[in-house]
Amino acid sequence: LSARSGSKEISMAQLEDAIDRVIGGPERKTRLMGEAEKRTIAYHEGGHTIVGHALPHADPVHKVSIIPRGQALGWTLSLPTEDKYLVSRGELIDQLAMMLGGRVSEELTIGDYTTGAANDIAKATATARDMVTQYGMSPKLGPMKLGQNDGQPFLGRDFGHQPDYSSEVGVEIDREIRALIDEAHDEALEILVLNRDVLEELADALIRKETVEKDELAELLSKVRPRPSRALKPLMNGEHSSMSQATAVTQLRRLERARVEGPPGRE
Repeated sequence: LSARSGSKEISMAQLEDAIDRVIGGPERKTRLMGEAEKRTIAYHEGGHTIVGHALPHADPVHKVSIIPRGQALGWTLSLPTEDKYLVSRGELIDQLAMMLGGRVSEELTIGDYTTGAANDIAKATATARDMVTQYGMSPKLGPMKLGQNDGQPFLGRDFGHQPDYSSEVGVEIDREIRALIDEAHDEALEILVLNRDVLEELADALIRKETVEKDELAELLSKVRPRPSRALKPLMNGEHSSMSQATAVTQLRRLERARVEGPPGRE
């Protein structure tokens, strides 16, 4: 990139451009879009950005752009602040809401759906299914691995997947996946309704500049109202260090029932 621009040194801007090319692909400025489509993409990417910034366990957003890269018409770059090898349930729930933020933003602003959210929906559905069937993160189904791979990739992913559960459990899996997706959709909608003015400001900035990053993005996102943390209090920690095993198990079961049934008096 430095050689193409006739530079004698590699600048930070060129390093960042190189990272963007590796992550999102080369810019496709030859793709011409009308104003209405450009605003829709700006709303879509703004939805991802604002929802991701408001959630306590989502990775920070570094850059948002409506310049097409690779197969994407726009993109939002969020990166972790440190290397991570484990992902908590709260982080996955926040990822679901952020994935659906673009689709929800379209509903809120243009009052319609577009095909631009297809990849987001596919990723969100796959993440929710893994949470239920692979990671044991469903309070109703518990810590169980549901479904097996027979290790024959030449058969194709669908043919190689062998269910090891009853049809009744399959219905529960579908319900739990639906519940996770619905909750993520509703949370993204709440965030964007509360921060509609910021969404409009960010969309206007994207249409004007095509890419918003660093100081300007931080200034815009400083107006976003944050969501509370999902962190759960450990059962045997701090003042509960002397808690017996039986008491810890009883409290764990009570918390699981509360997550499944909801608070008292809930219809």
